[in-house]
Amino acid sequence: MTVAPIPAGYTSVTPWMISRNTPALMDYLTAAFEAEDCGRVVDNRGVVGHAEMRIGNAMVMMFDARPEWPPTPAFLRLYVEDADATHRQAVAAGGTSVTEVTELFWGDRVGRVRDPFGNLYWIQTRVADLSEAEMAERMNDPKYIAAMEYVQSANFFS
Repeated sequence: MTVAPIPAGYTSVTPWMISRNTPALMDYLTAAFEAEDCGRVVDNRGVVGHAEMRIGNAMVMMFDARPEWPPTPAFLRLYVEDADATHRQAVAAGGTSVTEVTELFWGDRVGRVRDPFGNLYWIQTRVADLSEAEMAERMNDPKYIAAMEYVQSANFFS
């Protein structure tokens, strides 16, 4: 019997999110990104020691932080079918728009949302498959220069 080195349904990289309120974070992920609850381990005090959710085709793990730990916000990139619709959904679920969805020089529409727990999501949809030459040309286009200036000027933490 051969054992797969990467379990079925997982990818080589699996992000961890550490939260002060993992059940509420899981509720947000469900409402914002239609995440699927894949299970959780909760101790007799109600502390989540381990939880897993599937967002699209990726597994995300999470657990409750210890009270003495500093905040550790996660920064996650989510590729979705429709960045504009998902951005609106994440804000409607209680998130805060950090940048509106904007097309950037490499061919992605990108918007960022911070959830109520301090985590930041880059919500992206590929809209153009570009060659290196096309990307280089776009990097010098005033439209894409202004777009990069806009997204780079955002304050992630306020």
